Amino acid sequence: MKFKTFLVLLLISISTQFTFASFPVERTKSVENSTNISETSEEDYKPYLGSEKSQGIALILALTLGLLAAHRWYVGCPWPVNIIFIMSLGGVGVWLLIDIIRILMGTFNPKGRFKKSFF
Repeated sequence: MKFKTFLVLLLISISTQFTFASFPVERTKSVENSTNISETSEEDYKPYLGSEKSQGIALILALTLGLLAAHRWYVGCPWPVNIIFIMSLGGVGVWLLIDIIRILMGTFNPKGRFKKSFF
């Protein structure tokens, strides 16, 4: 019993170290060599925003392999959180349902962002 309690507390402490901001945060481009900031375009920011992932593929992965956290691995969630997701069977389905709703709304993108088209 003590070992199970210790394991649960250890998993909780690991998962709380990988949190995300509850508001959208975009990285700004370094202006070391740029003389005019208005000359920068969205292409200049792409390396800083991460790769764009397909919202449709994330939805298909969530619907087919959701309990194995395939959609979370695809979009780049931290691995300790994914392991907890798998061990809890997607929060007994509740966590998975919330992820599916967030994917449909386009707000489930911890690393980078979704492409403009659905697929």
